[in-house]
Amino acid sequence: MEFVRGLRRLWRHPLFRRLFAVRVAAQAADAVLQVALASYVLFSPERQPDAAAIAGVLALTLLPFSVLGPFVSVVLDRVSRRQVLLITEIIRAVLGLSLAVLVAGGIAGGGEKVLFYGGVLLAMSFNRFLLAALSASLPHTITPEEYLVANSVVPTVGPAAVIIGGGTATGLRLVLGSRVPTSAADAVLFALAACGFLVSAALSLRIGRTVLGPGVGEPTRTSDVVRGLVTALQHLRVRREAGLGLIMIGLHRVPYGVVTVATILVYRNYFHTVDEVDAAIGELGILALVTGIGFVLAAAVTPIVRHRIGARAWMISCFVASAVLQTFPGATYTRAGILVAAFLCGVLAQAIKINVDTFVQAHVDDDFKGRVFVIYDMVFNVALVGAAAIGALILPLNGRSVPILVIISGCYLITGLVFAVLGRGLAWDQGAESLTTPDVDPVDPVDPVDRAVDPPVEPDRVQRGSGPAAK
Repeated sequence: MEFVRGLRRLWRHPLFRRLFAVRVAAQAADAVLQVALASYVLFSPERQPDAAAIAGVLALTLLPFSVLGPFVSVVLDRVSRRQVLLITEIIRAVLGLSLAVLVAGGIAGGGEKVLFYGGVLLAMSFNRFLLAALSASLPHTITPEEYLVANSVVPTVGPAAVIIGGGTATGLRLVLGSRVPTSAADAVLFALAACGFLVSAALSLRIGRTVLGPGVGEPTRTSDVVRGLVTALQHLRVRREAGLGLIMIGLHRVPYGVVTVATILVYRNYFHTVDEVDAAIGELGILALVTGIGFVLAAAVTPIVRHRIGARAWMISCFVASAVLQTFPGATYTRAGILVAAFLCGVLAQAIKINVDTFVQAHVDDDFKGRVFVIYDMVFNVALVGAAAIGALILPLNGRSVPILVIISGCYLITGLVFAVLGRGLAWDQGAESLTTPDVDPVDPVDPVDRAVDPPVEPDRVQRGSGPAAK
């Protein structure tokens, strides 16, 4: 099996294993934090959330970093990325403990609400910064021929971490919900998330300070912010595969986000009454588990399918299949139908993301990866918040609307058509060479244990052709 073979090959890199461990711990802890936030804000017995409430939570947690992203992206290309991982997780641990104290004491006044949502805002923003740093660091742990396999294996970490962290948090919340006050149960989850962030910070110390890049450190100046953003966008114009990939992921997240908001409302307000909080949390937990399994399966399937039919055909197939699934079985509005649709759409959504991750890794130079991955994250976040805002305008309180699902199907089809037309003639399969290379020991990137004092190897700097952006 290509997936197992690829994982075995990547696992031979000590540096990859250490970065992998940091990602697992960080994303598992983040899943716990998200369950705690959802439990406190959306699943209180006193509240019946609507699409506007969900949009507000997403805007609060995602938009600030989307606005500030360009200003912090330069840091990833100037400052030790290992230090970014370490310091970010320590800050998030402090924020998690602070949120636990606030929730345990009860949030009544306006000032306490400002502190709570401000803490959530910072914690979630730092999470996006962390993920951008992890993505920019990945090329220093593998060889260029392993980009596709790495971007198929690594995305399983997110779903697996959600299953582990989110599943643990959901189960703990259901157990505590019947034994202690709701505020105490939610506080325990915030504290558990803080512990996870500390574990991630400790694991990052196993990596040498300089081996994750960037290659050249320079003092960050105010002028670097705008200049860095402009040059990164110019780089994406030249590297059309990466630029078009980011556009496609943004277009995909809009209909996917509307469906996500609608599904939350269906489970909260259509399948259950306002006072059936534990039942709604439990069933949504099962839905998240099923979707996460779909994400994991995508990582196993994508290298195989992409090798056989090519990245462009696989992307188009994912958009078309997503369109079909919205109407059947998605529009049946039965528990079984929604679970099947969520599982299959999870496979397709993650397959699209794996492909786009590979496009960026294979076509963007390391000097720009920090900034490009922050731009990537901005596109991802803004599209999701935009989707939630659209949902607030068009979705009913219970989330059930067959006409809206038909419109969403049309959006997927149009996006697939746009990609099919604009993507003709581009090198979509660059970075997938490892799918056909013999399974031999690769030359290991710099291991921080053996050569921590040496400058980091930049494996992605290979000849990619002529032109102003070619290295």
